[in-house]
Parts: sequence; C-alpha cells; structure tokens
Amino acid sequence: MKRSDMTVTVLAILETDFKPDLSLGKIMNERLKVAAEDLRDIHLQALETVGQRTDDVVVYISYNPKYKIRWRIVNDVPNDVEGFVAKTCGDLGYIEWKTAVMNIFKGNE
Repeated sequence: MKRSDMTVTVLAILETDFKPDLSLGKIMNERLKVAAEDLRDIHLQALETVGQRTDDVVVYISYNPKYKIRWRIVNDVPNDVEGFVAKTCGDLGYIEWKTAVMNIFKGNE
C-alpha cells in the first residue's frame, strides 16, 4: 500500500500594493520565484511525508513595502503544520503576512 503524502504548494505573489521601478521589479520577481521554489522543494519538504493525500498546505509569499519577504498560509491546516511553516519561514528571515481580510486579491472596481 502506497503511503499518502501532503501536497505542499508555495506561490509567489508578484502583484503587490506597491510598485518598484521596472528593472528592480523584474529582479525582485525572479528572486521571489526562486524563494518560493526553495521553500517548497527544500525547506518545507518534510511536510510532504505527513498527513493524507487529501491534506495540503498552501503558502503565499510576497514582498512587503520594505522589500522583506512575507508569508501566509491561505488554507486550513493543523496547528503542528502551521507551527512548522512559521518556524521555517522565521528561520529564513521571512515575516508573517498579516492582512485584515482573507482574500487579498482585488476584484474589478
């Protein structure tokens, strides 16, 4: 019987509430994509061996206005998974991304 694994998804959110100049934005977006891949493939890899196949954790990372990487879990996960993500991201120097609302995407106004 094959063991079920948790799916770990890390998405780089490139659109933010502030706009760096074009050349800096391109470099920052590339850096953020690499950070997302590293977070998923290296730092959070241990999570893939816990839980059931139907379990998953989805993490968004982006920049704050001071160009620090921020993170947030956007789905319901057990406390131990949330704690692991928080410790891992904290160890990487990432800050928790706090928003007043759950849906951070703006619709058409």
